[in-house]
Formats: sequence, structure tokens, C-alpha cells
Amino acid sequence: MKLKNYILESDFKIIYLYNKLNIVNYTDISHFDNNKIMINYNNGGLVINGKNLVISKLLSDELLIEGSIDKLEFR
Repeated sequence: MKLKNYILESDFKIIYLYNKLNIVNYTDISHFDNNKIMINYNNGGLVINGKNLVISKLLSDELLIEGSIDKLEFR
């Protein structure tokens, strides 16, 4: 594997730890409110359900969601 491919990885990733959900390489946010966030990525979508959901970090290819996360649904 080339170093450039490793650094510029394009795979969709989710890291969950202590009611924080870090999402890398998403394409767009199609819905956002305190109880539901819908994220699209190259091969599908992700629905995050919970309470008091907040996007605390928003970059062009990465975001961090915090709150009481109850369910993740892949579509």
C-alpha cells in the first residue's frame, strides 16, 4: 500500500465511544434535529437516533456527533 493512499483513505468509517460518534468520509447530511441525524456516504446511508444529538465537529469529510445515541441504522 502506498503511503499517499493510507493518508488519504476514502473508506467510510464510524468510531463510537462514550456517546460520541466520529464519522469519517461521509458525503452529506440529509436530515438533522435533536432526535435524528441522517448521513449519506458513497455506498448508502446511516440514521442515528437518540436524544439531545449535537454535531460538535463539522468538517468537509468528518463529523463528530454527541448526545444520547440509542440506535444506528444502516440503509
